Amino acid sequence: MVTATSIATGELFRTAGWWREETILDDLRRAVAAHPAKPALVCYQGGDAVTVTYAELAVLTDRLAGNLLRLGVRPGDVVSLQLPNSWQLVVSILACARIGAVAGPIVPIMRRREVEFMTRLTGSPVYIAAAEFRGFSYAEMSAEVAAAVPTLRHRVLVGGGPGALDFHRDLLEHQPPAADLGALEAGPDDPAQVIFTSGTTGEPKGVVHSHNTLHAMNRAQADVLGLTSGEVTAMGSPTTHQAGYTWNFVMPLLLGATAVQVDAWDPVRMLDILRERAVTFFMGAPTFLSDLIEAQREDPRDLSALRTFATGSAPIAPSLVEDAGEVLGCRVYALWGMSENGCVTITRPEHPPLRAAESDGIVVPGMEIRIVDRGGDPVPPGEQGLLQVRGASQCLGYFRRPEVYAASVTADGWFDTGDLARDDGHGGIRITGRLKDIVMRGAENIPVVEVEGALLRHPAIRDVAVVGYPDERLGERACAVVVATGAPPTLDDVRVHLTGLGMAKQYWPERLEIVPSLPRTPSGKIQKFALRDALRN
Repeated sequence: MVTATSIATGELFRTAGWWREETILDDLRRAVAAHPAKPALVCYQGGDAVTVTYAELAVLTDRLAGNLLRLGVRPGDVVSLQLPNSWQLVVSILACARIGAVAGPIVPIMRRREVEFMTRLTGSPVYIAAAEFRGFSYAEMSAEVAAAVPTLRHRVLVGGGPGALDFHRDLLEHQPPAADLGALEAGPDDPAQVIFTSGTTGEPKGVVHSHNTLHAMNRAQADVLGLTSGEVTAMGSPTTHQAGYTWNFVMPLLLGATAVQVDAWDPVRMLDILRERAVTFFMGAPTFLSDLIEAQREDPRDLSALRTFATGSAPIAPSLVEDAGEVLGCRVYALWGMSENGCVTITRPEHPPLRAAESDGIVVPGMEIRIVDRGGDPVPPGEQGLLQVRGASQCLGYFRRPEVYAASVTADGWFDTGDLARDDGHGGIRITGRLKDIVMRGAENIPVVEVEGALLRHPAIRDVAVVGYPDERLGERACAVVVATGAPPTLDDVRVHLTGLGMAKQYWPERLEIVPSLPRTPSGKIQKFALRDALRN
């Protein structure tokens, strides 16, 4: 296992209060002592809603932990978890920590190629999934993966299957042999999670977080937004993605709040759940916010409990911020982060609401950011540069790929995010693009995120991505790939719109493609490599 945090730095984080001598299991025990009958989870799985209290969650965790031991899982082992949002997933993660094992969440849309790569790299001895979900057989796929990965000794399926163990019968109903779980339980600096990057570019990397780095990112984001134990949280993303893992699992458990877990995205269903459960906090990409606003307009519900909507991964149109207030009755906050470090910057309650459409926020306590040129020197205010970060929530490294992680970290601990940014003029940052997503038109570097943000102000554009396509003379030109609302705009419409906003002509897209939807990762990030490939074909 790799570690990129020195002992001296760790002690600084402890002294500052960002790291501690406890884990998420201590948060669970605190909540059980304070309010054992309080719902820890409300899970919508299929047509059913299942409520799990804090007391029940603790009992289920110990039972499952004992049975993972029975299956041969040992401290340091990575248990692969490809479950949809569910109480079974949450219990499995906690059970791993209870015996010093490491949770290995895998988003449900991953298929054999990706799952085989991930389980082989981690040497996972156990794979846990639903037997079937949304028409796909994980029972069949996992049998193929197990045949190819020698370490994968056990497949455990919710619903069972040929050659597999049944989750409820074998991990919950079976009485495990007596074991001293306390002696095995993970410590605060032990690895807690290996989570794979979402795959917007290149081969996924297994990001390793400790219990302390996860605590730091969740403590910071909760404190900045003033969240309390009274929150009822929900999300549109999978809990097996870092956004869902932190905002709708670790954070509510840290607070002693209630997390609503919904297994599949449907904006109409989600609105009904937000009303029924009086959800106060929601986190999701702008596309989730847009879907909810549209569905609420068509059939309004009482969403008076909903106060906060945190969003990131793409530009936010000013109209979306305004519509969220008028239609959903909530305040929008823009954030930036990565699997490697969680939420690093976020706009604040004291900012004007529309700041969420203009900025990606101010750095959270416990983290540092800087914007530098390729030589590592700070760029002048307002100029674009490479975004680097360091601090208490930065990951330990990439699983079994120390050379890849080392190539992204400076000698004094700055992590090169691969993102481009500039000063937003208000003490925060504005993301301007990915280093790998740059469109180089001749000698001009086009700030694609800023162009996308400007295009989202056009009333006929619902969603947009700006990507480069090959050009013999200039090397690349920019294409706007647009999802329209109603009658699609023309390229001339786009040019008139950008002229009205005062955008330099060299930044304008020179090609326009209208599509029904944009390819996205489970967290809502646009897969620009797929768009570039389509434009080349």
